[in-house]
Amino acid sequence: MREPRLTLITRPGCHLCEDAKAALDRVVAVTGDRWTEWDVSDDAELEREYGDRLPVVLLDGKEHGYWRVEEQRLLRDLTTPQL
Repeated sequence: MREPRLTLITRPGCHLCEDAKAALDRVVAVTGDRWTEWDVSDDAELEREYGDRLPVVLLDGKEHGYWRVEEQRLLRDLTTPQL
């Protein structure tokens, strides 16, 4: 099984992070993809890079968005063939 294409960068107690988790669950219910979560409290480098913009969604290792999950855009980007 390949690595998940989606990563959600979060921190405990973040209400926007909880909203983002629910949004990613809705997206992957449609696409069949999986997602993984990285907690910035476990990694000082992640905290420095993303700490003021959480949650952050990475698609294929690249930043796709932050604060809110743009579900329709994410669905489109997950289902459009990559060149």
